[in-house]
Amino acid sequence: MRVLGLISGTSHDGIDAAVVDFTDNGGAVRGELLAATSVPYSESLRARLVAALPPAQTTLSEVCELDTLIGQEFAEVAASIAAEVGGVDAVCSHGQTVYHWVDGAHALGTLQIGQPAWIAERVGAPVVSDIRIRDITAGGHGAPLVSFLDELLLRSRGGTAAALNLGGISNMTVVGAEGVVAYDIGPANALVDAVIVEYGLNPLGYDEDARIAQTGTVDDELLTALLADGYYALPAPKSTGKEHFHLGYVQEHVAGLGRDLPVADLVRTLTELTVRTVAHDVRAAGIEFLAVSGGGWRNPLLLDGLRAALPDTDVVLADELGAPADSKEAILLSLIGWCTMHGISAIVPGGTGAREPRILGTITPGTGPLVLPTPIAGIDTLTLTEAAIS
Repeated sequence: MRVLGLISGTSHDGIDAAVVDFTDNGGAVRGELLAATSVPYSESLRARLVAALPPAQTTLSEVCELDTLIGQEFAEVAASIAAEVGGVDAVCSHGQTVYHWVDGAHALGTLQIGQPAWIAERVGAPVVSDIRIRDITAGGHGAPLVSFLDELLLRSRGGTAAALNLGGISNMTVVGAEGVVAYDIGPANALVDAVIVEYGLNPLGYDEDARIAQTGTVDDELLTALLADGYYALPAPKSTGKEHFHLGYVQEHVAGLGRDLPVADLVRTLTELTVRTVAHDVRAAGIEFLAVSGGGWRNPLLLDGLRAALPDTDVVLADELGAPADSKEAILLSLIGWCTMHGISAIVPGGTGAREPRILGTITPGTGPLVLPTPIAGIDTLTLTEAAIS
């Protein structure tokens, strides 16, 4: 079954897509990556989305319009990559997270928009969507859902291994003798991106190749204040987002210094914050092997900083697990879609905090009758390979 995965992450800069062809042989599942792409949002849509995100105030009419506009852009990306591979059997769309409701140690709700009916109409295949909320209703955080894929890829490595995603928020899945633990560590690119956009430092909205951060120095007073945030001391499982780590959060901490701070020093300090928080948790867990993915791997200060801070840990890219670092989350969505269509849970309870596994998402039929495959008991092993991608 060919499944197209679609996602826009917490950096809300565009749409990642991947088509994976899955085959099952008695629980031994093989996935071949047929195509992958990343398409930026149109400038006007991204501007409207950013303006509507917390802590900004918005209206239900704006949420409705964004739901349609994002759904339409997802649909165009889906139609293009589906045509590239000669069609797909199903789609799994994460959509765009606009709010993640956490109260203390519990997640109570989450909202992803990007109306899946537009995708179903454009592509003609059934669409799995709204995948996080089922985990939350079972007591989980709805995140990090990538722990399901990570556990399958890491379970045979031995020792203590982990997968780290450096998106807007950093999250990590740890697989060891005591089972699986996964959680959001804290901000990865979110705070740096917010500052870049606020000061108009790069029209791309991020610190490309850490060019700005590399001209600054770490402000120790600000870094100490940021590291004192109570979120870091919470036990796993836990989740967070831009409801907590946003531009206003940065501005409040800078104002607390009572002095001016060069913007390059601010960007450098926020970059170091990610290195410090991630390295602390990796050391605390005794992780020997760390596979990195997400846009942050392209930031040399992040990747080199982690390698320098973790001399006893083998820090590699997720490509070594068969999941290209730039496409891993879209591949996850393909896998979740395949699981849902086959009646398989895509939750690792230790990864999200859910009481027990659940089948994720809702299904929007395509243009024809909705015909589900014969259910499968589960996945024993997962092997990912990459086809020749032009």
